[in-house]
Amino acid sequence: MISAEEQKKVADLVKQTKDLILKEMDEEEVMIKGAANYVTNVDLAVQNFLKEELGKVFPEISLIAEEKENLGLSKEETYWILDPIDGTTNLIRDFHMSAVALGLYEKGEIVFGIVYNPFTDEMFQAAKGEGAYLNGRKIQVSDTPDFGDAVISYGSTPYKKEKARNLFPIFYSIFMKCGDFRRTGSAELDMCYVACGREHGYIERDLKPWDYSAGTVILREAGGVVKNWKGEEPSYLKNEDILACVPQFEENLLKELL
Repeated sequence: MISAEEQKKVADLVKQTKDLILKEMDEEEVMIKGAANYVTNVDLAVQNFLKEELGKVFPEISLIAEEKENLGLSKEETYWILDPIDGTTNLIRDFHMSAVALGLYEKGEIVFGIVYNPFTDEMFQAAKGEGAYLNGRKIQVSDTPDFGDAVISYGSTPYKKEKARNLFPIFYSIFMKCGDFRRTGSAELDMCYVACGREHGYIERDLKPWDYSAGTVILREAGGVVKNWKGEEPSYLKNEDILACVPQFEENLLKELL
């Protein structure tokens, strides 16, 4: 675990990416990694900046990130897990639902996380055992009691569209029982929206570690639940099917997913 002073330093570094992101967007370059999977100069600029600056403050902690090769990972080590831009397609389309997401993995769990949307200037932050915050204000999950009033967000696994044949019947079944659905295109922001009471659950298959790590500690510190679709603890070092929700709707959602 890092100290309160170190947490502030990290938050300040993440906040500095706003100017970098806005500057780089003026000269946006888009590269294709795969089906519906893009990387931009913005992703690379943010990743390079945070890798360098975090390395100065924490030279002993390695970085796992979306736009780099991650080999030889050990469950017993400590890592930063970074998604420089979660919601790259949104960024390309000028749809302001993108975030810088940074989590601290320590021996099997996420102990610190920041999710920052530079367009709305909303920073979600949490450390294990210290609560979850949005721009310094403590947040907690919604206590809505009726699943029929729940707002559930989902991801459609656009990089592996062949999985949609089995996914959409699950989504339809949940949709018919909950209040409404949302689809934002940013997993980390959806998890944070559950944490602050805007949504009640989020489900998606085959998320990479940087898609859910930071949001996990934020949501849990706000009183929420994060599990894989088997109802187990996620690994954080491999892809997982993720359920993130308020505790009162965990059973409603898990029985649809199992």
